[in-house]
Amino acid sequence: MRQFFKYVLAAITAYIIIFFLFILVMIGVASSFSKDDEVTVEKNSVLKLSFNYTIDDQDVEKPFNLFGGMSPNVGKAVGLNETVASIQNAKTDPNIKGIFLDLNFIGAGFAKIEEIREAILDFKKSGKFVYAYGDYYYENTYYLASVADKVFLNPEGEVMFNGLSANVTFFKNALDKLGVEMQVIRHGKFKGAVEPFILDKLSPENRKQIDEYLHSIMNNLENKIAVSRNLTPTRVNEIANKWLAKTPEEAVKFGLIDKLLYKDEVLQEIQNRLGIKNQKSKDISFITLDKYKKTLKNRKGSGKDRIAVVYADGEIVMGKGEKDQIGSEKFSEMIRKLREDERVKAVVLRINSPGGSAQASDVIWRELELLKAQKPLIVSMAEVAASGGYYIAAPADTIVAHPYTLTGSIGVFGLLPNMQKLLNDKLGINYDYVKTGEFSDFGRIDRALTPAEYQVIQHLVENIYDKFLTRVSKGRNMPKNMVDSIGQGRVWTGEQGKEINLVDVLGGMDKAVAIAKWKAKLKDYRIVEYPQPKSQYEEILTMFSGDEQTKAALKAEFGEFYTLHKTLQSLSKISGIQARVPFLIGID
Repeated sequence: MRQFFKYVLAAITAYIIIFFLFILVMIGVASSFSKDDEVTVEKNSVLKLSFNYTIDDQDVEKPFNLFGGMSPNVGKAVGLNETVASIQNAKTDPNIKGIFLDLNFIGAGFAKIEEIREAILDFKKSGKFVYAYGDYYYENTYYLASVADKVFLNPEGEVMFNGLSANVTFFKNALDKLGVEMQVIRHGKFKGAVEPFILDKLSPENRKQIDEYLHSIMNNLENKIAVSRNLTPTRVNEIANKWLAKTPEEAVKFGLIDKLLYKDEVLQEIQNRLGIKNQKSKDISFITLDKYKKTLKNRKGSGKDRIAVVYADGEIVMGKGEKDQIGSEKFSEMIRKLREDERVKAVVLRINSPGGSAQASDVIWRELELLKAQKPLIVSMAEVAASGGYYIAAPADTIVAHPYTLTGSIGVFGLLPNMQKLLNDKLGINYDYVKTGEFSDFGRIDRALTPAEYQVIQHLVENIYDKFLTRVSKGRNMPKNMVDSIGQGRVWTGEQGKEINLVDVLGGMDKAVAIAKWKAKLKDYRIVEYPQPKSQYEEILTMFSGDEQTKAALKAEFGEFYTLHKTLQSLSKISGIQARVPFLIGID
């Protein structure tokens, strides 16, 4: 009995501690709210941009953002929408004299970096300065830094400007050792999404498409860096291909870097530019992005008419979906409400999705098609809008993409594992069935597909692929055979997509909104974003949920292999015919 009361007392104590911790968290939240209202921009300020976090398209308050960073000059996560809006506002803010890009890491692909870079290019038209500093630069951080008036590098740093490479992870040999055979039924010779499970290296077709879109990305980088650094594209290409700038001194010699300076020397350069003399670096009035965004006034407009900006981010799945997925039920319901809302005069659909369920994509397509019949629908593509992601883009009046966007991949496939060897030979598990018809036990994982079953699935795949072609043909006003010729599951960059009529305009979200405004003939309007972000209190409660704690623990445990874990987890949940882009393609 004594042991029983001991455990009960321990449990009560634990609950009391958790309760008080929760109270402390809420006090921190309340404190952060009061601090938010106190943000002011001092005269002679510098907007400091340090992207040491993953940049989401939509600004969402992260729970730990509420408590600040280890340093007052280290920024907290800010969405791409608020980042661009802040830079645009800083252009005309008399208290902001320049931008300091403090870069070592940036959690974004080239498409998002491009939007930030374009905003900074526009900022420079004001005559204000932009300085960039890094202890080291890789292609992505250097691409952003190259927009600056002056690019500084730590004297002991490095510039890894040596071209791009793409890597794909293959599972076939591991599956063979486990006794698992992945049975694939597909349409599209370029449908590389299934290759990691049936091959141990890239097919010639997949290698060809990756090679072409990788070179397309690199050519764009070289051309724009050349303009910013007053070099020729040929020279930039030579520097990258031959890796001429291996040392800091060589980076200066070949024109990638202006000066080799330590951080304190860079701060002195900023002091000099601001006209601050005989003072300490701490006297520079830096304001971080997360604070500056709170000073923006009415950036979304105040008119009665609305432009709805809808974020479609993640894998496309049937049902409501999870936080980082596009659920067909939840998403189509949201689109339906916007169609019926008379205040909404146009919709901008921001897509960042590799696709997923073909059926879920079609459910969403239907609602977008109905919306388009009543009001302008403009698509803005982010990092990736391919396969199912392109399926839901097809109905748009205008498709806007970045040169670096991964798009296309018009093709479908089915996957069914055969685990007979694993179950029978390795685990000693056997199944026996009684059935009423030839196909009654279809979907068994303990045997291979019969030729008749294979034909059934192939028929379904061909039917869905034909429907995919029809949707794109109608939306893009192209003959179906032409769509088929650029389909076959092949992936294209946004720039390549524009050449073959998969994309209308190259640009970012601002361009998409401008087109929506023009098509809807609006003068006074406001932007409303969907889905509406959770409040800070809701995010705090989510943080304490079991799913979020499990996810955080797995990230900490797996580290850089967390993406691989997520891929295998996603594979285990695949059901039905898929319209999905090749995944696990890492670009370095």
